[in-house]
Amino acid sequence: MARRVPALLAAAILAVALPLGAQAEEGKLKIGFMATLSGPPAALGQHMRDGFQLGVKELGGKLGGIPTEVVVEDDELKPDVAVNKVRKLLESDQVDIVVGVVFSNVMMAIAKPVTDAEKILISPNAGPSPLAGKGCNPYFFSVSYQNDQNHEVMGKYAQDKGWTKVALIAPNYQAGKDALAGFKRFYKGDVAEEIYTQVNQQDFSAELAKIAAAEPQAVYVFMPGGSGVNLVRQYRQAGLADRIPFLSAFTVDETTLPATKDAALGLFAGAQWAPNLDNPANKAFVAAFETEYGYEPALYAANGYDAAKLIDAAIRQAGGKADAETLKTAIRAAKWASVRGDFAWNKNNFPVQDFYLTEVVKRDDGKIVTSRVSTVFPHYGDAYADQCAMN
Repeated sequence: MARRVPALLAAAILAVALPLGAQAEEGKLKIGFMATLSGPPAALGQHMRDGFQLGVKELGGKLGGIPTEVVVEDDELKPDVAVNKVRKLLESDQVDIVVGVVFSNVMMAIAKPVTDAEKILISPNAGPSPLAGKGCNPYFFSVSYQNDQNHEVMGKYAQDKGWTKVALIAPNYQAGKDALAGFKRFYKGDVAEEIYTQVNQQDFSAELAKIAAAEPQAVYVFMPGGSGVNLVRQYRQAGLADRIPFLSAFTVDETTLPATKDAALGLFAGAQWAPNLDNPANKAFVAAFETEYGYEPALYAANGYDAAKLIDAAIRQAGGKADAETLKTAIRAAKWASVRGDFAWNKNNFPVQDFYLTEVVKRDDGKIVTSRVSTVFPHYGDAYADQCAMN
């Protein structure tokens, strides 16, 4: 029992420091932004941060008309580090809203401290199934997707292609499990191999040998960040790309393509966004992002950008109020021009939106990017919303 006292004491201190309805510093909005900004997956967090900060910059440094300070923290892809840093954001920095994170194991660590403090938590990426279902929370909003969904796109694609034998590979953490569960929700054929790797694994020679020996008709991959770069390179080097179609989500995108280059050409992915989506908001965003940062935005950047525009729209919807009790209603009613096109909220505070099949292509200017091929799921909500008790 003695080992529980510090945790209980910390909770009590937090409750005193952040009473119900605590307000921001008068006339100023503080956003705590947390992402993985170091190590092999750092590019994912960089895109997400840069997209968010571009959105704030375009709004003149004000969200909802309120001068805004963004306090950025690197969670280092370590849940314990993330918890300490989010407590700093809440207690020392006294932020009004927390925006983040990239990885679902980190999200599962920080969601409770933030929502217990009755602060708004907006995710521009991680969408773990527990937070979409029974663990849904009125203070938590995903402006991205539920983890399973982009993977469901590829499961549907594989099923529609008539493939009856597919190999699966993902890292062994919550998002990896959600990924393969999502793929199998729509793919009804045989699974030749279901392989879980270490998080941040870099050498896949053993796994690729196992896949080659199984002789599947396709392989489905979820491997974000630097791990995905190595896997794509090794897949191409092993000669598998020429004989076993490579399907993925969060593996071949604008965070990894600068490193994989031509090795990724022709590979497919499921996504809720692509640079070539034909709507005015998206065209303006892609052009502004490339001008501002000198590189092509990935879906993480698009989600970060949308998160900033959502907060702006919600505060305006709330008549300039930025307290959590007002915002948790205003966010659901807020309207803004999302870069993905149509956007609606499901009952669990996750999006209802279109999902696409994308392919890696080379643009006329020589840049390698993802490109929308077709719409696989129009106006699609996640599989867990019915488990959520919120109305």
